[in-house]
Amino acid sequence: MKDSILKKKNLLKVIKPNPKPVRLFFFWAGIIATVAYRIIIILNSYDPLWVKIAWYIGTIGFILYFGHRFDVARKRANLVRDYKLVETVDRAKGIKPQNRVALRYLVKTSLTSKSRWNAAVIFILSVAALFIGIFMDIYGL
Repeated sequence: MKDSILKKKNLLKVIKPNPKPVRLFFFWAGIIATVAYRIIIILNSYDPLWVKIAWYIGTIGFILYFGHRFDVARKRANLVRDYKLVETVDRAKGIKPQNRVALRYLVKTSLTSKSRWNAAVIFILSVAALFIGIFMDIYGL
């Protein structure tokens, strides 16, 4: 009975992470974006064009990285909720008490953490900033 409910919800699928090259792409997008934003202070002493290039690289990188982080955190929270993993940890037999506390903490915070909303806000603000930046560049504002 339980399996048929899970099948209807499409939960009995293979759960696997993105391929390593995809994970590395988002990792490096975040690193490059962060470096691009940090070097703007130095580029201000040189040419406004380089500032603009660094800003666009940083903004696009943040869109990629934080969009991905939101998606990963959302998937984790959904897995915890859909599979009732907090309750599963609480009911599991043969787990040492300290291990149960640690597991419960990890599973519960995957569900309750605000990190996905932090990533969503940064993603949304970065998209808005990108559109505003493009608009300002096109219209010379």
